Amino acid sequence: MGVLSEHEVRHYRQHGYVVPSFRLSPERVLELRSALGTVIAANPETRPEQLISVHTREKGVEGVVGDEMFLELARDRQILDLIEQLIGPDIVMWGCQAFCKPAGDGMEVPWHQDGHYWPINPLATVTAWIAIDDSIVENGCLRVIPDSHLDQQLHTHLVEDRKDVVLNQRVKNSHFDENSAVDIELEAGQLSLHDVYLIHGSNPNRSPHRRAGLAIRYMPATSLFDRESGGADASAGYMVDFSTRPIWIVRGQDRTGRNDFLIGHQRPSIPTQPEIR
Repeated sequence: MGVLSEHEVRHYRQHGYVVPSFRLSPERVLELRSALGTVIAANPETRPEQLISVHTREKGVEGVVGDEMFLELARDRQILDLIEQLIGPDIVMWGCQAFCKPAGDGMEVPWHQDGHYWPINPLATVTAWIAIDDSIVENGCLRVIPDSHLDQQLHTHLVEDRKDVVLNQRVKNSHFDENSAVDIELEAGQLSLHDVYLIHGSNPNRSPHRRAGLAIRYMPATSLFDRESGGADASAGYMVDFSTRPIWIVRGQDRTGRNDFLIGHQRPSIPTQPEIR
């Protein structure tokens, strides 16, 4: 069931992340693996750790041909029930990215804060990180710095001249204690939820086993997705374009009255979308 316990909600508020008891069915996981395989095959020029906007079929400026299976997952009623407990009943889904680390040479994700990159005002997002494969220490699972979200501050990020990382910016070491890191190990079908301010990252995958996950981004519809803050930009290590990124109101209504649900859509998008399952 898509319900967080009181303990799980409290853990998220206090520590910035939680692993709910909820999980996808084995059949759904197989469907997602198949969809991911299709996306990887359709984008041979893109590293599988950098498959941005995998929920849209149109290639667009961001350069990835996706699969609408991931859009269906992002609108899943049970997942939205979890998100609603954390950010309220009015929900915008604005991003969906695959992080697939191949066996043997999967890339590192440096310590970072998601909000450092995003044009959301006021800044607020819950990321649902869904394991498509088992995600464990050996193959580079998600790692978090508990409580690093509490002051709701974006820390200094340093730019690194490296080709072996998914993102080329990392939080300055003096802002956190890496010894406090927690490894978020997940079985395929499990998910974790984390706050926009939480410092997190992951190690490279040198194991013989692939590690694939999907990060779906949800913001409260009391926030504005500010398209005027920037257009196409590859400064983080890969191309993003927030000015043309399509977004969806997946539950409730837009409380700002200013979010645009037409830009980036091939077909007109009405403000309310039916939830799936």
